[in-house]
Amino acid sequence: MHLPETSDTICALSTPAGMGALAVIRISGKEAFAIGSKIFKTKAGKTKDFNLVKPYTIHYGTLSDQEKVIDEVLISVFKNPNSYTGEDTLEISCHGSIYIQQQILQLLQKCGARLAQPGEYTMRAFLNGKLDLSQAEAVSDLISSEHASAHTTALQQLRSGYSSTIKELRTRLIDFASLLELELDFAEEDVEFAHRGQLAELVTGLLKEINQLRESFAIGNAFKNGVPVVIAGKPNVGKSTLLNALLNEEKAIVSDIAGTTRDVIEDQLTIRGIRFRFMDTAGLRITEDTIEKIGVAKTYEYLDKASIVLYICDPGQSNPEELKNEITNIQERVGNAHLVFITVINKTDQYEKLIDLNIYSNFQNAIFISALNKTHLQELSDKIITASNLQGVSGDAPLVTNARHAEALTRAEQSLGAVLSGMNHLSTDLIALELKTALYHLAEITGEVYTDDLLGNIFSKFCIGK
Repeated sequence: MHLPETSDTICALSTPAGMGALAVIRISGKEAFAIGSKIFKTKAGKTKDFNLVKPYTIHYGTLSDQEKVIDEVLISVFKNPNSYTGEDTLEISCHGSIYIQQQILQLLQKCGARLAQPGEYTMRAFLNGKLDLSQAEAVSDLISSEHASAHTTALQQLRSGYSSTIKELRTRLIDFASLLELELDFAEEDVEFAHRGQLAELVTGLLKEINQLRESFAIGNAFKNGVPVVIAGKPNVGKSTLLNALLNEEKAIVSDIAGTTRDVIEDQLTIRGIRFRFMDTAGLRITEDTIEKIGVAKTYEYLDKASIVLYICDPGQSNPEELKNEITNIQERVGNAHLVFITVINKTDQYEKLIDLNIYSNFQNAIFISALNKTHLQELSDKIITASNLQGVSGDAPLVTNARHAEALTRAEQSLGAVLSGMNHLSTDLIALELKTALYHLAEITGEVYTDDLLGNIFSKFCIGK
């Protein structure tokens, strides 16, 4: 993929498309000031040369296409290199009419600008050294954040996050890699510039730090995308009723007919600033119904990817021994060893006078509720928060939230592991090669090395105007 031309001047709507009170159109590039000067006049009807005005000033006047006034606007001035993109930039605040927006964009193109591609402003900021690649990706995450935890982690990464950690790791590794290269230059003299004991100590420390970062992806991904919670159990135990009660809306169809839910019904809920993705699944039972079989299979697929399972029990359907077998069967069938069970004893309003419910108290994270009457849902929320293991995580702790970064860390870890395990038998040139490979993968995270395809893939996911 070819990256867009970066030497020309771009323009785009930076506020959401559609009609509103105001809109902001951004123009960036070497001709931004010249284009702005052509079309802007002060309220007194005088022209203004934006190359001569002070940066970080706002100017009130009109935009005109020759003699035709399009709108009264405010123009904010940002001079290179101290702008978002690192280029000369004007931000035009106009009225939010769709017609006005289109007229201004057409006028800017007529004067020599072109429409920006998705993410092109942020890509220019990266290419001009205003942001590294991980920070640029955090911009997209910040824009799309819909809850407190996602906002906090995106903002933390934008403010350098673990970029400084990655750069410091690379610096330490580069120093030793340079000594190994020096050894190769003097190979015939059989001298050792990079002491193998010190190299082993360095690599051991780096592996520990990289491993901590890589393992933080589980928490970072949960903060960013939400914690997956599967609501599971036999048919007609109240799974859909519980989903509706948690969401406080009629999201799922509730029926006395067993097997009503045949597909996964998903919705999101924020509890104390943490996003949870609740999935109501098909009842687990042996069935001859072809469609229901597919639904049951899907339930196990989602259980394999979940962090938490709310396993619902109807005391009228399962005694403690049967419930134990049901949970054991799930644990044996799914490959998710970290799946946390919360055993939800439902319909307590129906059975509290008929059954001694205390016989279920020994089950993992057992809680007694009535989904129909919405009783003890706050206590259930408390257990869900605890099971997520996120409440004690500091917002200042470096967290990997991007799958691309986690993959790069894994590959760097593999290369450093090869160095450590082969220290006593690998030749100097092979050790140097593995160190170079580790350095490359770490540099991928911050964008110190990149390909056009990588940048195209990352920035194409941005909205136009950012």
